[in-house]
Amino acid sequence: PPDISPSLPSQMKKPKLPPAPKPEKKDVPKGEKEQQDAIEHIDEASEEILKVEQKYNLCQPFFQKRSELIVKIPHFGITTFVNHPQVSALLGEEDEEALHYLTRVEVTEFEDIKSGYRIDFYFDENPYFENKVCSKEFHLSESGDPPSKFTEIKWKSGKDLMKHSSQTQNKASRKRQHEEPESFFTWTDHSDAGADELGEVIKDDIWPNPLQYYLVPDIDDEEGEGEEEDDDDEGEEGEEDEGEDD
Repeated sequence: PPDISPSLPSQMKKPKLPPAPKPEKKDVPKGEKEQQDAIEHIDEASEEILKVEQKYNLCQPFFQKRSELIVKIPHFGITTFVNHPQVSALLGEEDEEALHYLTRVEVTEFEDIKSGYRIDFYFDENPYFENKVCSKEFHLSESGDPPSKFTEIKWKSGKDLMKHSSQTQNKASRKRQHEEPESFFTWTDHSDAGADELGEVIKDDIWPNPLQYYLVPDIDDEEGEGEEEDDDDEGEEGEEDEGEDD
């Protein structure tokens, strides 16, 4: 029998749906908007802090390996300090003599890196004090100042460099509210928050890359080489002048 079913079009048109209603815009009060923005920024900052903490933990094995290598280099610590402009400003002759026994320096951030850090100075047996390790801790307070705690140095008889320094210090020159320590070892025993900038220098500048200061060329050597080159140039010029006269 013939096919009497109605023929279907090759393409059927889909019925048009009514457009979805647009969500009504609600005006967020300015105060709430600022709070939302602040929360987002806090979240971003927290993520960055976490990255820094993870990076610091990952670096610990490398710091340890580096410390083991530094111990093999004589006078690495004192050379680094002498070549650093801010640290060298605190070093008297006796400080330098004592710091020749410094074998290494280590910086340890507290578990919560926002709460502070500790600097450990390791020493060989020496004629100045009994300590093998002298430490200074910096605890960040609510005001942002880092009050510090320090290891008491057990000086040997007649070798207390802090007493020597205080006897020679010109008291009239120290009029500022936050007095700067007059030598390296008085700094280690100095609890004034205003004097703890040196701790930040050691932590943020020296500790990440001490080699940059250890390898600073000796200025006196450079000047000496420059004078020798000038002398050589003058000698060559003199020889040329004598040749022209002939």
